[in-house]
Amino acid sequence: LSLPVITSVLLMVFLDRHYNTMFFESSNSGDPVLYQHLFWFFGHPEVYILILPAFGIISLIISCYGSKEVFGNQTMILAMASIALLGCLVWAHHMYTSGLEADTRAFFTTTTILIALPTGNKIFNWVCTVQGMDSVKSIGIVMMSILFIINFVIGGTTGVILGNAGVDVALHDTLYVVGHFHFVLSIGAIIGLLSFIIFIQRLLMCTIFSNKIVLFIIPIFMSAVFL
Repeated sequence: LSLPVITSVLLMVFLDRHYNTMFFESSNSGDPVLYQHLFWFFGHPEVYILILPAFGIISLIISCYGSKEVFGNQTMILAMASIALLGCLVWAHHMYTSGLEADTRAFFTTTTILIALPTGNKIFNWVCTVQGMDSVKSIGIVMMSILFIINFVIGGTTGVILGNAGVDVALHDTLYVVGHFHFVLSIGAIIGLLSFIIFIQRLLMCTIFSNKIVLFIIPIFMSAVFL
């Protein structure tokens, strides 16, 4: 849905630069804010494109190594669909300082905070599944999943705060925003990828990654994240 938009934007920028069109040139009836809208209409859903596979990986690992279905698995599917849908409706929360009118900021504040509902549902279901495990086949990879949940809770909580337009104006372009983004996406995606590598090794190579190595890596990784 968002890829044709960014393709069109790049074409418009190319035409502005090389063929003297005025799509984004304010001196001749163009609108530079339009560029921001179109860019972030692509840019924000792209974040979810990167993190949604990690959600699936964590659910798969918890289910496989806990020998049980993820708690509320049907609601997990609904939550994924809700996140994907709402992710296309919140792009302007990156633009609170660009002069948006009050009604527009109120709309995007509301839709941004609404994403916390399906996301919170996923966290709740994961925690309930882990808590209800009778036995664990591999403590190392389950701990990686718990590490993902912890990091995502920290990043998600800061994201709810940034979703408020009044707070975001004060915190815009600060390290608070950088921390939020990296906790949610960068660290979350990396942990999801590492968890998948450990998980897929057992299926492809019929070997199990050493729990001692994983448990040794986790505190080092967490220390590096917080530093």
